[in-house]
Amino acid sequence: MNRSPENSASHSTGPLVDQFGRGHTNLRLSVTDRCNIRCFYCMPAENVQFRPRVELLTFEEMVQFVQAVVPLGINKLRLTGGEPLVRRGLASLISQLRTIPGLDDIALTTNGILLAEQAAGLKAAGLDRLNVSLDSLDEQVFEKITRRTGLDAVLKGIAAAQAAGFDNIRLNAIAIRGLTESEIVPLGRFAIEHGLELRFIEFMPLDADGAWEESDVLTGTEIRRTLEAEFGKLTPVHRDDPSQPAVDFQFVNGGGRVGFINPVSEPFCSSCNRLRLTAEGQIRNCLFSHEEWDARAVLRSELEPAQREPAIQDLVRSAIGAKAKAHGISEAGFQQPARAMYQIGG
Repeated sequence: MNRSPENSASHSTGPLVDQFGRGHTNLRLSVTDRCNIRCFYCMPAENVQFRPRVELLTFEEMVQFVQAVVPLGINKLRLTGGEPLVRRGLASLISQLRTIPGLDDIALTTNGILLAEQAAGLKAAGLDRLNVSLDSLDEQVFEKITRRTGLDAVLKGIAAAQAAGFDNIRLNAIAIRGLTESEIVPLGRFAIEHGLELRFIEFMPLDADGAWEESDVLTGTEIRRTLEAEFGKLTPVHRDDPSQPAVDFQFVNGGGRVGFINPVSEPFCSSCNRLRLTAEGQIRNCLFSHEEWDARAVLRSELEPAQREPAIQDLVRSAIGAKAKAHGISEAGFQQPARAMYQIGG
C-alpha cells in the first residue's frame, strides 16, 4: 500500500517518536536497487526487473530528503542498495551529505566486489564506516549463495579499505541452516587475524522467491556455541547504543569482537530506531511493512523549497506514527512483504 503526500497529517515539531515511545535517529537510504551479484536471500537469480533510472531519486533529491529529516533528530545515515557501489558518482553524494550539519555518522553496506577500486575515494569523500557482506570464505559456498563469482574481489576490497584508513570494518554474514554452519569458524578466524568485527545475521523472510522457512534460520545462540567451542568463551560487551540491533561479544584472546543480530529468534523491535527510504523515494517504517509513503512525489512536486521540507517532515511523521509494535515474523498470519530486500534497501 502506498500513501501519497495528500494522506499525510501535520504533526508538531520535535523528535521522531512513535506511538510506542521509540525515538528514531537512524536512516537507511537505498541509492539503487541494482546489484552485481544475485544472493538468493535478497533477489531472484535471473530476469530481475529493476526500476527505470528515471524513477530513482537523484543525488540532489536524496540530499534534500536528508536535510529535511536531520532537524527531526536523524543523526546517523547508512547507504544501502542493491549494491550502492554500482551507482556512479557515489563519492559525490557522500561529499554532499557530509556538509549537512547534525549528521554525525555516514556508513555504507557493500558486497565488496567493487570496493578495491573505490575505497580510497569513499574515505576521501567523508565516509565514516563500512560494512562488508561476506557469508563464506569458501568459493563454492560463496557462489551457491551469490550465484556469481567474486570472492577474491571481496577479499581484495576489504584489504583496500583497510589500506585506505577505514577502521573497525564490519563483516556481515547471513546465517542459513544447512549451508553456512561450516563457515562460522573460518569467518571467526579471518576476522581475528585481520582485525575485523564480525556479525552474524539470522536469515530473514525477505527473499524474492518467497521460499523462506523458519526452519532455515541458523540462530545466533547456535553460532555462539560453535565459536566458543573453537575460540573459548565469549565475553559480553556493554552496549553504548541500546538501539543497536547486535548483541556484541569479545573474543577472550583480545582478537576482536563478534556480534549477533537475531531478528527471528530474539526480535529487537522494542528498541528499533530505524527509518528507511527506498531508491525510488518511498518511506518505509519497517523492513516488513506493507505500507509506504511517497517522498518522491513531494520532492518532485511544484512546491517551493521552503514548503517542500515541512511537507517531507509531515510525511515522515505519518510513517513513524503508523509503525507497528513488532515485525511479527513468528506470529500467526505473518505475511512476507511483497518487495524483496534489494527493492527495500538492506
